[in-house]
Amino acid sequence: MSQQISVVDRTALKFNQSSIVSLIVMAFILKLQWLVAVVGLVLIVGTLIPAAGAFKLIYAQLFRRFRILRPEVVEEDNTQHLFAQGLGGVFLGFAFISFVGFDQIVLGWSLAFLVAALALVNLTANFCLGCFLYLRLRRLSFHVKTFTNRITNN
Repeated sequence: MSQQISVVDRTALKFNQSSIVSLIVMAFILKLQWLVAVVGLVLIVGTLIPAAGAFKLIYAQLFRRFRILRPEVVEEDNTQHLFAQGLGGVFLGFAFISFVGFDQIVLGWSLAFLVAALALVNLTANFCLGCFLYLRLRRLSFHVKTFTNRITNN
């Protein structure tokens, strides 16, 4: 169960999280349900094509370039952060579907605020539930593979 080590800019992660929280709160206050879908789409695209992540690009091209924010680069497995981001994007997609597909406004905002709340927890307390789930699922997968290998080898 080797971990893939890459470099992660924690400031970029914090910018991503603060963007999610700000935009979801703004969407709620201004009743812009479509903005929930846009944020979800940004998260999904940034998960599938990390270099195309809109929040990452805004951070790099504006905030880091003009030294408004300073990078904090660490060696770390970026996969867990991408998993958490993708999970947030999926939940925001379900929120938008709840709004437009099923007219379930309370469910939609609940899902959107769940994503915003978890981003806020990560931003303020440095606890990423999506990363935690990723690592637990990865460990479970390792144990299942090990168990399966033992059974088939006997």
